Amino acid sequence: MSDPMNAGVDRREFLQAGVAAGAALTAATGLEAVARTPDDTKKKADATAKLELPRRVLGKTGEKVTILNLGTWQSPGVDRLLRFAYASGVRYFDTADCYGSEPAIARWLKSDASIRKNIFLATKDHPRQGPQQLIEMLDARLQALQTDYVDLFFIHGIGPREYQGSLDWIKGKEFAAVVDKIKKSGKAKYIGFSCHDGAIAQYVQAAADANIVDAIMIRFTAWLNRDTPLNKALDDCHKKNIGIVSMKQVAGQTDKILQEVPKRMPELKARGMTPYMGLLHAIWSDERISSCCVSMRNTDQIRQNTLAARKYEPMHQASIMRLRDACLAAGPTFCADCDGRCSHAAGTQAALGDLTRLLTYHDQYGYRGKARELYANLPESDRDWSGADLEAAQRACPSNLDFAALLPRVKDVLA
Repeated sequence: MSDPMNAGVDRREFLQAGVAAGAALTAATGLEAVARTPDDTKKKADATAKLELPRRVLGKTGEKVTILNLGTWQSPGVDRLLRFAYASGVRYFDTADCYGSEPAIARWLKSDASIRKNIFLATKDHPRQGPQQLIEMLDARLQALQTDYVDLFFIHGIGPREYQGSLDWIKGKEFAAVVDKIKKSGKAKYIGFSCHDGAIAQYVQAAADANIVDAIMIRFTAWLNRDTPLNKALDDCHKKNIGIVSMKQVAGQTDKILQEVPKRMPELKARGMTPYMGLLHAIWSDERISSCCVSMRNTDQIRQNTLAARKYEPMHQASIMRLRDACLAAGPTFCADCDGRCSHAAGTQAALGDLTRLLTYHDQYGYRGKARELYANLPESDRDWSGADLEAAQRACPSNLDFAALLPRVKDVLA
């Protein structure tokens, strides 16, 4: 799943930043007029190239992907958003078996044969029975998308609870054989996994050690502690040239972020940038990250984020740390660096990080029904935080989540 980095952003915060993006869209709508000139093919290609967002190489795939990609999880009006994102320069699109966006993507691809050749398309599925199941699942995804191939096929949300023994899969001969068979079939160019589980560091390290997958998509924060196992595993993946895609970049109380960040970082506003544009710049400043997957749920968000990509300049570490302090002061509701240390410190088996993640889906992203469904599917032991030392959990949390305030609300809205 991907997160809308600026879900709920006030339109007034966006107006100045959107002017340049509007100019880009004007250029996009002029492509057809360009195509009617005598030298139509070359001019259209040149105009399209100028419109596209900056790109980075996705590891050993060698593919140059746009640094921003559209996550399409349960997006209302997805037909329009696909076209708008493409017109805005996005060339990397992300979907999955459970996103509900595949029919819209299929319609979009069918509407213009050139689109499929111009985009990088990633999808995902849940092979709970083992790696071999990926082969039949890929066929189902292609049927749903009405395309002959995808560029990247992920195991979706890998972790020990949903996929028992899956840590060994990543390093095993069976998985390697499945990857080889899929690639030779031409139905998927590259294979990887996405992960936001507490055991994420172990899975990323396994990916680096085995060097079978081509890319991974992980929850990520621009201020990841350098000494953590996850950061070291990411370094190893980068050295092995495994592509890294960021998701679930940040989550918090939007109104407080919009208030707190400009006070501490007035230089962002001076550059016509919102706090969320600054957050994207901070993440792109990490050379290991090839692209950020963001679930942009309206055209304003697409305008803002694509403008951030066009305006990108590397951010100094001191600025990233000030941005971190501002975001933490605004009261985050989700920890992208969660490895379960909060639960351990609190003396509970409850999955405190997962509970606040689902609360974020409900409160910040608007995925209310899905959040309740995922909460209901958690084992009772993961939901029962009674008796937990929540102050100790907050002290241990890298994002300083206020569990004492957040967890009672989990019960109120998700139970």
